[in-house]
Amino acid sequence: MSRENLYQLQAERLKNTLIRVYNEVAFYRERLDQCGVNPYKINSLEVLDQIPFTTKEDLRLNYPFGMFARPLEEIVRIHSSSGTTGNPTVVGYTKKDIAMWGNLIARNLYSGGVREKDLIQNSYGYGLFTGGLGLHYGAELLGATVIPVSGGNTERQIKIMQDYGSTVLCCTPSYALYIAEVGREMGIDFSVLPLKLGIFGAEPWTVEIRREIESRLAIDALDIYGLSEIMGPGVACECSQKAGLHVAEDHFIVEIIDPVSGKRLKPGQQGELVFTSITKEGIPVLRYRTRDLSALETGQCRCGRTHARMAKPRGRTDDMLIIRGVNVFPSQVEEILMKVRDIEPHYLIVLDKKNYLDTIELWVEVSEEVFSEKMNELEAFESSIEHRLYSAIGIHIDVKLKEPKTIGRSIGKAQRVLDKRKKD
Repeated sequence: MSRENLYQLQAERLKNTLIRVYNEVAFYRERLDQCGVNPYKINSLEVLDQIPFTTKEDLRLNYPFGMFARPLEEIVRIHSSSGTTGNPTVVGYTKKDIAMWGNLIARNLYSGGVREKDLIQNSYGYGLFTGGLGLHYGAELLGATVIPVSGGNTERQIKIMQDYGSTVLCCTPSYALYIAEVGREMGIDFSVLPLKLGIFGAEPWTVEIRREIESRLAIDALDIYGLSEIMGPGVACECSQKAGLHVAEDHFIVEIIDPVSGKRLKPGQQGELVFTSITKEGIPVLRYRTRDLSALETGQCRCGRTHARMAKPRGRTDDMLIIRGVNVFPSQVEEILMKVRDIEPHYLIVLDKKNYLDTIELWVEVSEEVFSEKMNELEAFESSIEHRLYSAIGIHIDVKLKEPKTIGRSIGKAQRVLDKRKKD
């Protein structure tokens, strides 16, 4: 589809969405009245800048069903966040929403190379989290065979992989690394298994981590993106070209904004991702601020697809660490760390205070062999990593090399930061 035709389609769907939320959601009716947007007079995307943002806090304040645009009797499934820092964000799906979601996942999988004959080991968690069920129904729609193994029990995961002949693995990238580690301990040679592809998401991961996963599991590793407030996994996904994640622009309008000013940025400029859903019925969301940092590319992909591509998210605005006045993203640390030879892809950034000053340590694992061989050289090895980090980030980070398996593993989203500083 040409960009011109796409914009026309988006404008029509945006108008329909605005009319729907204006009539069905008190929150949006009040917002649109305040900004003077008359949904019935919308004929282009020019109005987008006039629409206020929606935030996670807005969803929490309207907990549990205040943002729903359909009565509960039309909602066939509910997902929600964990709610560890307040009310969870609750999202509902109609039958049409579930069908659309499955269709998008099937598109994502197909563009990544998955076909009907494939056997998909789905190791995302099932339940209120959208990852497991989101992938599941799209894979079935494609016609592939799904193994709904969910997360955990890693040795069993590997046995299933061997015995059933799984060809595709779906989970978080950190869990993929853990599967590789456990497999190595079990003496598994992944290169002789049928496994060929991984679809990994639900947490930011760098190109360097991709290389580690591909090397250790002997597969291609693709990034999939989504968030429950917009839909779940499948909002965007890499194709086999690995040149950015294709956004499903026929269902979502994507913008990049300056996280401070809120002004829209041009393609290629890095900022915060903002999404507007234009086909969802249960809970359409206007200009949702994701807090995820990325950039957009609107040129045609080498695969031939014309939808905009987003760069792999480098982190979140609320993940940014401020250390003695310097802004540091965990993804920056990971990118540098994964270029250092002889270390494992397991690390933890530890923040603390000493004499009122922030301190930052980086705990990094090395393999058992390297740890033994380099005992006399560890100090010099640590210093060399500290020098690389200082050159790239401009702040001294105290590196502590750790013995194998001393840093916690995750079957879901990895914890990369331990902030021990007292909150004022």
